[in-house]
Amino acid sequence: MKHLRFLVLFLTCLLTNALSNEIVEEIKNIKQLDSQIIEADNFLNNPNNLWIKKYSNYEAYQQVTFNIIQTQNEINTLEKQPKSIETQNQLSILERNLTALEQQKEVLGIYKDSPFRELTEAKKLEEAPNVTNLLLIARAYSYIKKIDSELMILHNNYKKLQENLKYIRQKDEALSKLLEIYSTTQNSNKLANVCHSDYCLFPDKESIAKAYHINYNALTVLETTQEVFNTTLEIFTKEMEEVKTRLKAQIKEQFIKSIYIGITILILIGIAFSIKLGVRKYIHDNERIYTTNKIINFLNITLIVLILLFAYLDNVSYLVTVLGFASAGLAIAMKDLFMSILGWIVIVVGGCVHAGDRIKVIKEGAVYIGDVLDISVLRITLYEDITLTTYRENRRAGRIIFVPNNFVFTTMFSNYTHGGMKTVWDGIDFTITFDSDHERACHIARECAKKYAKGYTESTRKQFVKMRDRFSLRNTNVEPRVFSLLEPNGIRISVWYLTNAYATLALRSSISSEIIDEILQESNIQIAYPSTTIYEGKQKMLPHKNDKEAFKSVHLKSDGEVPPQNFF
Repeated sequence: MKHLRFLVLFLTCLLTNALSNEIVEEIKNIKQLDSQIIEADNFLNNPNNLWIKKYSNYEAYQQVTFNIIQTQNEINTLEKQPKSIETQNQLSILERNLTALEQQKEVLGIYKDSPFRELTEAKKLEEAPNVTNLLLIARAYSYIKKIDSELMILHNNYKKLQENLKYIRQKDEALSKLLEIYSTTQNSNKLANVCHSDYCLFPDKESIAKAYHINYNALTVLETTQEVFNTTLEIFTKEMEEVKTRLKAQIKEQFIKSIYIGITILILIGIAFSIKLGVRKYIHDNERIYTTNKIINFLNITLIVLILLFAYLDNVSYLVTVLGFASAGLAIAMKDLFMSILGWIVIVVGGCVHAGDRIKVIKEGAVYIGDVLDISVLRITLYEDITLTTYRENRRAGRIIFVPNNFVFTTMFSNYTHGGMKTVWDGIDFTITFDSDHERACHIARECAKKYAKGYTESTRKQFVKMRDRFSLRNTNVEPRVFSLLEPNGIRISVWYLTNAYATLALRSSISSEIIDEILQESNIQIAYPSTTIYEGKQKMLPHKNDKEAFKSVHLKSDGEVPPQNFF
């Protein structure tokens, strides 16, 4: 009997020891699983974890919806009960709670159906450009950059989703094992007491089951989201890769096309440059060289514009239609502009004005004489030189004057150097008294003009010979001409001579000085200038030519008449 008791006690001790060892082992497993759950929670509860934030909002919306239904049911129940002060107070509290819950539901409404839309859908991109010219290449590269950026964001979001699912699965597995340990052990009470004393995360089966249920819901939602996101990402990636491939092919095509166009333009520029060199080599007239260069430049630019237009214009017929409708309005609104362009064509083709010519333009009573510096498509640029006109009328010179090309249709103008002519006729007039030797005065004027205008006379004679092939010249006399004309105040001597069109004032000054010097040496020639004749009674008194006092202006009255004035 004693041996039997000892055996029972021994077996009891062995069983107790075995149970203690089993509990210790289970506690060890629980601690290990707790560490796995803590690791998962540390990642999932990170404030920067957008996926869990979005899911928390989604879960909050579901909870708010459930609370609204529950609160509404409680309100309906209270409304059916007899009304009392306590019932009214409870009903008022529930209605306030319902209002607050509905406001929360409205705020969280964006998470109702697709809480992860911002993370799983790409931003709506603008329509992909169609690269048809060089200017759109930069836009295409910018679009490709946006595609790569969106793809990178989506792939990063997908990677974050996979990491979240990894830790959620880790937590799900740990909770499952904890639940299994609490469900299979025969010492659940002792295990719970030990967990309470050791501060386990989940000291009982109910807390584990609740945590497992919450984690399982999150796992289900995120796994479903992963499946949809994976499909969406694959489709979006394929579409964007196709767009990138198309854009890169178009960019390459435009680069090749631009190289061909650039080579063509360089060839045109080279041809134009070669033609200009040939013009300088075989044409020695600077005016013709200038005009030819202008025409070459215009044709070259026109060809380049046409090449670029037809190379990069998608629909030429559309352009023609638009220009057809727009030309009518433009013709009215920009009449002066088109007239200037047409005037430029007339000037260049007709050759009435060339760069370097000296021209005279009269516009609204104002007279401008200057040298043509440039003939552009819209205007002629003049440099106003010192001339007889600036001396007598303008009293200004050295200005840059811009004359619209349409003046050739509406305004009278003169060209001093047209057709290779470099000389013009200029005249000097002076008046001598009636008793002077007018033949001697004419001779002096003619000789002075011959002396200073000899070189211009010879060059003009040669130029007239060349111009006979182009123009009908009847009077080719180039020698200085002198005319004596009767005037009320004496005999006017008018001498005309050929002078440089660009320096008329200088030669006029030289000839005038020479004529004055020669006439002053002649005793029988007197220059007429304003003077007064005095009458006394019926007798006329002529002032002596050397009597200076007689030439003073005197106002006398005789027989009640004012003496008339005479200029001689």
